[in-house]
Amino acid sequence: MSRPTRPVSLQRRLMLSVTGAVALLWLLTAWVTYRETHHELEELLDAHLAQVAGLLVSQAGHGEADAHDLDAAEADARDDDGDTDDKGSDHERQDTPSLHRHAQRVAFQVWQNGQLRMRSPTAPLTPLSGLHHGFETQELDGEPWRLFATQGRGRGVQVYVAERMSSRADILQGLLIGLMSPLALALPLIALAVWWAVRRGLRPLGLLGQTLGQRQPGDLSPVALPGATPPAELLPVLQNLNDLLARIGALLDSERRFTADAAHELRTPIAAIRAQAQVALAASEDAERRHALQATLQGCDRASHLVQQLLTLSRLEAADAAAPTPGTPPVDLAALARAVVGELAPEAVARQQALSLDAPAQLLLALPQPGHDTLLRVLLRNLVDNALRYSPEGAQVQVHLSQNAQGTQLAVDDNGPGLEETELARLGERFFRKLGTGRSGSGLGWSIVRRIAAAQHAQVRVGRSVPLGGLGVQVTWPVER
Repeated sequence: MSRPTRPVSLQRRLMLSVTGAVALLWLLTAWVTYRETHHELEELLDAHLAQVAGLLVSQAGHGEADAHDLDAAEADARDDDGDTDDKGSDHERQDTPSLHRHAQRVAFQVWQNGQLRMRSPTAPLTPLSGLHHGFETQELDGEPWRLFATQGRGRGVQVYVAERMSSRADILQGLLIGLMSPLALALPLIALAVWWAVRRGLRPLGLLGQTLGQRQPGDLSPVALPGATPPAELLPVLQNLNDLLARIGALLDSERRFTADAAHELRTPIAAIRAQAQVALAASEDAERRHALQATLQGCDRASHLVQQLLTLSRLEAADAAAPTPGTPPVDLAALARAVVGELAPEAVARQQALSLDAPAQLLLALPQPGHDTLLRVLLRNLVDNALRYSPEGAQVQVHLSQNAQGTQLAVDDNGPGLEETELARLGERFFRKLGTGRSGSGLGWSIVRRIAAAQHAQVRVGRSVPLGGLGVQVTWPVER
């Protein structure tokens, strides 16, 4: 059996994300700094090599003039004596002294007419390069050097200035350490600051969790964070949570009232069934026993009808208002009306009532969701059954269906006594029935009708019937704009 995966902490996730982003940005900054510093350092040191080479060229130019004068004097002496001193036949090479410990990192040579006139202690006796002018990188004694070569304006002056590449690398390393060390030392401080900020920012979530964890099961009061102002991002959560608690509270209150009312209403038919059963047991004559048993069956029918109405209303109230489902096929309202009227026609005939239907051959009605055609049948049956049940014998009940540009309309009219204004105001309350009719009922039919109409986005109007004078009910399904 696999162990459940432990959820990742939001605080840890934010810490890792922010710290990782900062570290990545630091690495990117270090790389860009390295590239820019390396480029600028190379430019600067190359310019330094060129500047030193220029100074050596200038010095070699003065030396060239002195050598020219010396050559003229030697020529005169040769004419006079016919001989020269061995010292004057060749200019001496000058080796510059090493004045600093870093002098070993640079080298230079000054050549004139193919002869080495000046060099640093680190320079060999042979030319550093065959290049006449420009920069190049080459190896000397197995080590890379950066070299600059240039020529003088006079007779055969060639200057070479070179620098070890390792020296440049040491300078670059020193610069980068000086630049990036403070940032590297600041990374732990940045991580600590991020941890503090994330912990402080998520504190309202922790308080919310503690507040909800300490609540009693029946406490549906609005949630508030004690001693803390919730951030703007948490306000919608609190608002929606409080709205949900309010809806749950209303639903629980409705269920409590429903349970209490249902228990009260079911008590009456059950008591009647029990009484009739006792009468049947105590009856000595078959006619009396038969009458009691028939009354018992009627009581069972009433209880069964009440239970069915209660279950229907409970399902309607438990279901959330669903959004319309695209592509739901339309329902033939005329066919449903003919089926319902046909089912209730025997009851109307038994009471000598005239039940009529005025509907086109086909009337298509678009409902919001699949399965609402069953609810539509329940709505039709409740309206027609109420009209028949509460109208006197010999009454007329008319069912009329029509459709126009504004929508589809269902009208149920009768010529019964109708309802007073106070009774119309209470119509739709659970278990409300008009007294004095002598007809049995659950008092839930109108609640079911209104709930089904609301689920199908229909409008219900109840008032005095215009054609018959009794109660008139109009259910309208408006055209969706």
